Amino acid sequence: MGPNAKGALLALLSFGLYATHDVIVKALGVYYSPFQIVFFSVLFSFPLVVVMLIRDSEPGHLRPVHPWWTGLRTAAAMITAASAFYAFTTLPLAEVYAIIFAAPLLITILSIPILGERVRLRRWMAVIVGLCGVIVVLRPGATQFELGHLAALFAACGSALASIIVRKIGNEERPVVLVLYPMLTNFIVMGALTAVVYVPMPIEHLALNAGMAVLGFAASMIIIYAYKAAEAVIVAPMQYSQILWATVFGAMFFDEWPDTVTLIGASIIIASGVYIVLREGNADTSENTPVLKSRSRFETATMPRVSSLLRLRTSRGVDRH
Repeated sequence: MGPNAKGALLALLSFGLYATHDVIVKALGVYYSPFQIVFFSVLFSFPLVVVMLIRDSEPGHLRPVHPWWTGLRTAAAMITAASAFYAFTTLPLAEVYAIIFAAPLLITILSIPILGERVRLRRWMAVIVGLCGVIVVLRPGATQFELGHLAALFAACGSALASIIVRKIGNEERPVVLVLYPMLTNFIVMGALTAVVYVPMPIEHLALNAGMAVLGFAASMIIIYAYKAAEAVIVAPMQYSQILWATVFGAMFFDEWPDTVTLIGASIIIASGVYIVLREGNADTSENTPVLKSRSRFETATMPRVSSLLRLRTSRGVDRH
């Protein structure tokens, strides 16, 4: 098996685990507030993350080099987590993914003011087509616009903002700062909100929360190996396989069957997103490659970001040589 094929298969496995994580979110959402689910997800993720971070041999302190950008990214990630978890509990899985998949399109737009990126006509056309796909999924006027749709849009916007800020400051901030600040803030803020809406959880539901943490962490580690094995331009588009997992899991566990309009809109969004990823795979197309480098999962700050994990592994590899 060639390295690109191996990387693609690993990526498909990773996104299957991510989709399974979201199935648990949806199942728990029947009983608990999104704030409580996010809080326990972060709580169970912390031990896994700490074990990884204590191996970081890069010298320095935990004060961010760019406090304002770090704070804005932390807020964006926290909003994304609560919004995405709420959307999963109220909308069909495939529909949520279709809307959140607009994030790479929004990243392209945000790359202009934040990164100074020059977006040429073809990518603008891809963005416009992709946003039309979002409108197709939402069907304004034809179906009732629910709070879940708004939450999914907030998640897409928050994830895009968090991602583009990482592209701006990621080379100057320590990976441990990029991992810890959003997770710690999520733990504190969601913990305070959970105190207001708390519902006691039986042991089996706590086990599901712990399972979510393991699934998310395992998916993050597998996608790292995927990027190590294959070219980013092969691995990055695999993120869109999540909508296939969501369709299968939605039918199996929640009797959710996406209608034709949702599938058409999702196909438009995916096609435009894949086009942007492939275009940015060309060295002469994008100076900053705001979407491509380690695109995997929308930012929720309940688990480490893949780009930060990649940098941690790279720094340890440098220390060993």
